[in-house]
Amino acid sequence: MFFLLRMAFWLGLVLVLLPREKTPESEKLPQIGASQAVQAATAAVSDMSQFCKRQPAACEVGGQAATVIGHRAEDGARKLYRIITDKRAPDRTGSISTADRTDASTADLAPRDTLTPDDLAPEWQAPPTP
Repeated sequence: MFFLLRMAFWLGLVLVLLPREKTPESEKLPQIGASQAVQAATAAVSDMSQFCKRQPAACEVGGQAATVIGHRAEDGARKLYRIITDKRAPDRTGSISTADRTDASTADLAPRDTLTPDDLAPEWQAPPTP
């Protein structure tokens, strides 16, 4: 659960910090400085810490909801992991079979001596220097 919250926080922070284009609509938006934003965030956090004292029933239900959502997210992640690992390609390529060597019919059918005389000729080499 906390992983999802942290991921949402950092993703939101990245989205906020991305550079924006200057448009006439963006000039109409209120301009907020960094210090004002920090003060507002500090005030919001301190107010949230007092929320449970003002509304204990809402805080209890919110905690239970967060627990249920966390369990569902954990089950969903576990299910996704199973899907990924079940569909994953096998570790072995199958080109070398250690368990079943009795299937020699494919080896017998493979053509032999398929190289041409050009293939057998040595590659070009520079003549020896005197």
